[in-house]
Amino acid sequence: MAAFGAGVEVDTVLSTPRVRPGGLLQGEVRFQGGSNDHKVDEITVDFTAVVEVEHGDSEHHATYTFLRSRVSGPFELKAGEARSLPFSIPVPWETPVSAIGGHPLRGMRLGVATELALAGALDKGDLDPLYVEPLPEQGHLLAALDRMGFHFSRADLENGTLRGSSMPFYQEIEYHAGPEWRRHFNQLELTFIAGPHSMDVILEADTRAGFLTSSHDVYNRFPVRYGDHPGAVEQSLRDGLAAMARRRGWF
Repeated sequence: MAAFGAGVEVDTVLSTPRVRPGGLLQGEVRFQGGSNDHKVDEITVDFTAVVEVEHGDSEHHATYTFLRSRVSGPFELKAGEARSLPFSIPVPWETPVSAIGGHPLRGMRLGVATELALAGALDKGDLDPLYVEPLPEQGHLLAALDRMGFHFSRADLENGTLRGSSMPFYQEIEYHAGPEWRRHFNQLELTFIAGPHSMDVILEADTRAGFLTSSHDVYNRFPVRYGDHPGAVEQSLRDGLAAMARRRGWF
């Protein structure tokens, strides 16, 4: 609950604290008037993300709003009046994964913030964490990496827009290489670009530097259709890794 400068108290309650891309975030905004009557211009609910931004050799973290949904237009809030407004907000398909199996994903910070426009001024309420579970096909791919011996390292959001994406940032889920691939590269980074019917998977392998070679990143991108069998998703992953290996001359 947040108390705004005008004495208005606002509390956002999520009835679906865990969602998936393409699903619905549902809840209600509860608020109570202060000691005087006020005109509320609008109430919005924002989806926010902490993103890593690089400038030359330095980097910092910035909070991005990647979705703003209007819950209410103008209305009069009487002194002491208690009201609530339900909302149902479609979760963008490209929303990054921030939880797996009910556990927060290390390195990810997504939130839901309520903004109240009151008497020409904007006030933000407390930030509620937003937990986004993977789509089934994303889960199949992550499980396949576990079976192949890859070990999760961390996840983060990078500033920038990838081809086929409408987001101002993209997620990288980082893994230490599994034993089958360890002699070829140190780390594997995974990015999803999801849509309503399918998603693209981007792989980035950080190759190991040798005595006469420097480290080098190798990429591959392949599609996955929703409804594909878990075995087919794993095979697409293996094919993608093999394609990078051939391109790099590992095989």
